[in-house]
Amino acid sequence: MTPFILAIDQGTTSSRALLVSAQGAIHGSAQQAFPQYFPEDGWVEHEPEELWQSVLACCRQVMAQTGIGADQIAAIGITNQRETTLVWDRHSGEPLYRAIVWQDRRTADYCQQLQQQGLEAQIREKTGLLLDPYFSATKIRWILDQVPGAREKARQGQLAFGTVDCFLLWKLTAGRVHRTDATNASRTLLFNIHSQCWDDELLRLFDIPISMLPQVMDSADDFGVAEAAHLGGTIPILGVAGDQQAALFGQACFSPGMAKSTYGTGCFLMLNTGAQALPSEHRLLTTLAYRLDGKVTYALEGSVFIAGAALQWLRDGLKLIATAGDSEGLAVQTPLGHGVYLVPAFTGLGAPYWDPSARGAIVGLSRDTGIKEIVTAALQAVCYQTRDLQQAMHRDGVLLTTLRVDGGMVGNNWLMQFLADMLDASVERPQISETTALGAAYLAGLQAGVFASLEQLEALWQCQQRYEPEISAADRDRYYAGWEHAVRRVQCD
Repeated sequence: MTPFILAIDQGTTSSRALLVSAQGAIHGSAQQAFPQYFPEDGWVEHEPEELWQSVLACCRQVMAQTGIGADQIAAIGITNQRETTLVWDRHSGEPLYRAIVWQDRRTADYCQQLQQQGLEAQIREKTGLLLDPYFSATKIRWILDQVPGAREKARQGQLAFGTVDCFLLWKLTAGRVHRTDATNASRTLLFNIHSQCWDDELLRLFDIPISMLPQVMDSADDFGVAEAAHLGGTIPILGVAGDQQAALFGQACFSPGMAKSTYGTGCFLMLNTGAQALPSEHRLLTTLAYRLDGKVTYALEGSVFIAGAALQWLRDGLKLIATAGDSEGLAVQTPLGHGVYLVPAFTGLGAPYWDPSARGAIVGLSRDTGIKEIVTAALQAVCYQTRDLQQAMHRDGVLLTTLRVDGGMVGNNWLMQFLADMLDASVERPQISETTALGAAYLAGLQAGVFASLEQLEALWQCQQRYEPEISAADRDRYYAGWEHAVRRVQCD
């Protein structure tokens, strides 16, 4: 019997479940969106039970659609939106508060206080991260401070913290497992990426008891067993990674210098740096790519908060387009140098600016500006922000000349061509674009013995289309200079 791997991909706006064959092919998939909550300006929340139920429904649906039972599934792999923070009661399993999403900016003032105290360098040296509301530690602290009785319960060992992967593990195993993997741990501001353990000094700084924290495992490891009641039979959970690391793995970027960029709600460019944790002097993140058999592979990462979410705003907020796919047809009709720039700083600016107070703007409007120009500017912003990251990497001494791309936006051929133009680099779209889920499946499959080696996984990767730069260097520089001017207009410092 051919074994399958069930890949759970819990994202920011929807949950997905895919069945992946031993040949690395997608046998079936199911997807379910869930609500977003915005209680105040800059706040973003999810309801934990809605996350869990959406995951469970997708898993059951894809198994029913394909006729694949639990006895045919060798393992479960989980990949997840990173940094999103949950705290729950160890005994009842009840969350103390909604999940605070990675996009949430409520702790910006606290982060600024720590920066003013000169603590960022120390934190960065240990974690590879910057002091920003993006990461989990300040979110945990906020919950402990704001929920009545939470801090006392935490001191008594009654509370558990987890990123989304950890919460799903808890639910799948009926509360028997409180674990995470090293990639997710590396995004909390509490994990020392050099010693590979929770850092006592950082825990004291953020006033977070170590009893709240999960056990940190390799990315391919024995995480526990899903209860039979959930999926019709017990299934081992053998792979976990944060979504961007999973995408890097699914893109088979196993050698130093290889890079991928994922275009979903946000945009995340990650470059494999091998065994070296390369410090960035230009406000990129040093993070874990994956950890296998106790051996760490590091990465350099640039995080852009808004990519596809800008098109969602144009569709749902402004009603300028009926579907995100309409954007390509409008862009084709629009000159590249139309002069309009949309800076989508709806929740601040990510790398390399890290300005949580910045807010979005459309710059360069004239009487002739119409829907075409605004929609095209939203697409171009994705490419300009990727160039921001590329330029920061170049200044850190890493030359990016080829980029593997994935995510919901990469089917837009106009966007991929403009991306190659702006980066002056080759852009490669894989045959299978579901690389995030594929990475989770690969990790679980390695642990299950379905896949024998990284070399076997590398051989499975195939390029569907390659885009090469076409515009002149003068046009590239002119368009990008306009973007830099627009960004300066929205920055608050």
